Formats: sequence, structure tokens, C-alpha cells
Amino acid sequence: MSKPRVTKVELQLLEQLWKLKSASVREIQENLPEKDRPAYTTVQTMIYRLEEKGVVRRAKKVGNAYVFEPVLTRKAIHRRFVSDVLDVFGGSATALMSHLIDTGKLTLKDLREIEKTLEDMEKK
Repeated sequence: MSKPRVTKVELQLLEQLWKLKSASVREIQENLPEKDRPAYTTVQTMIYRLEEKGVVRRAKKVGNAYVFEPVLTRKAIHRRFVSDVLDVFGGSATALMSHLIDTGKLTLKDLREIEKTLEDMEKK
């Protein structure tokens, strides 16, 4: 099975579902920030697309509403995003890091935290 691609909007819906553990379309929609909240039918369509991709599944039915739960973890989705971004940079983490430094998205503090993480990994 190929790894599903998740859009930015789908990721926002997934964030709510991970937070809620399982939820109906209405519960997901109502937990989104009020400002720029998509319509119920938009959220419903996006959840059904996530279901087709195998990212969420129907856990049960309550009345007329289906309750959905995530199939993939946040970590699995993030891993896919990072892999896609690395592909844009020819698979080079160095090229990606250079870009992040050039654009100010990666600070010296961030680099020090990364170094500490790598040191901790080496100790294990």
C-alpha cells in the first residue's frame, strides 16, 4: 500500500481527531477554531476523503452519525511530510537545513537542541 498524502486542511482535521480520539464530523467541525471554520459539509467531504485514503475509519454509528477514529498516528503523518520535503531537496537533509537557516526558520537555539538530541541518541 502506498503512503497516503495528507493536505494541510486534512491535517487540521486530523489534529482535532487525534485530540478527541474519536469523533463525529459535527464534533470535529465544532472543535475547529471559529475564525475561518469550514462548513459542516466541507468537513464531511474531507473526512470521507481521509477514510478513502485509509487515514481514518468509521468506528461506530450513533443515530445517523458515524464516529471516526484515526488509523495513522501523528508521528506517521509527520514522517511522510518530512520525507516529501526532503524529496524536494533531493533527499539532502543538509540542503533542507541550509534553506531553513537562510530563511530564519532554524535558529542557533534550535541547532543546539538538535545537537543535544543527537548526543543523547549516541549515548543509547
